Amino acid sequence: MTQPRGSAAKSAALSAALSGAVDLSALKARAEAAQRQPAPPARPAGDGPPQAGASDAVIDVTEATFQAEVVERSLHQLVVVDLWAEWCGPCKQLSPVLERMAAESGGAWVVAKVDVDANPRIAQLFGAQSIPTIVAIAGGQPVDAFSGALPEPEIRKWITSLLDALRDKLPGIRDAEAAGGPVEEPEDPRFTEAEEAFERGDFAAAQAAYERILDVEPANELAKNALAQVKFTARAESADPEARAKADADPSDLSAQLDAADLDIAENDVEAGFKRLIDTVRRTAGEDRNRVREHLVALFDLFDPADDRVMKARRDLASALF
Repeated sequence: MTQPRGSAAKSAALSAALSGAVDLSALKARAEAAQRQPAPPARPAGDGPPQAGASDAVIDVTEATFQAEVVERSLHQLVVVDLWAEWCGPCKQLSPVLERMAAESGGAWVVAKVDVDANPRIAQLFGAQSIPTIVAIAGGQPVDAFSGALPEPEIRKWITSLLDALRDKLPGIRDAEAAGGPVEEPEDPRFTEAEEAFERGDFAAAQAAYERILDVEPANELAKNALAQVKFTARAESADPEARAKADADPSDLSAQLDAADLDIAENDVEAGFKRLIDTVRRTAGEDRNRVREHLVALFDLFDPADDRVMKARRDLASALF
């Protein structure tokens, strides 16, 4: 399977190691044998193995429930095992992202959370060397894995590639898509608070709201991008309207140069704003140069990294610095 992560070799090695360390064949055989038996009468919720299409997107798994909640469930749905611990900082970044994405999938896949401190034998079964370690289980066997808190776009690519590869093998994926596909994501009140503050012009409150999200989820790209926009808008609205005239008249006036660049960007004269600051970097040094560089890098965050204007400006900045 093509790996969408930055370190493909590392991920491939991890997947290979897991494939060698994990032997779920006996459990899988028992699960498949049970499927061939006549279906038992319906049992109360929570009694016995989960059925395909179970609505819960996140499951807490123990050593006692591993066979039913992971192995047997993976015959119908993709199961993404999240090996975590309470003391693990990166786990607290990654787990909320996985849980939210699983809830969006409409039952195509689920997250099986395993506290490695309480269930060390499961971590040993997977040969996990560090946490967080994420293992995809399908048809009773591990099919791919990664370790560390990846950015959300990378995780989405990983999940999408798995669903595409397994769609014809796991009925839960097809059933979820036939039922209408991903469910609409519930509105996040944290973002609502920030957006409402922004709309009423309270940039300080909007910034604080996005920063609170990032305190809990440092890898949340949506919050990062929104925070950059809020900071820029606050600066641009408070910038001296005569800044460009002052900057052109006195190239050594750093505050005027920074304000002028913000005004350029706000009026969509992006190349001019970038060029103004790169030229300023070339004629400054020490703390002044670092101040201009940081301001320029913050402006880059307002755009797609693949934007041609950003890519050119980054090259020009590197040339100016070195």
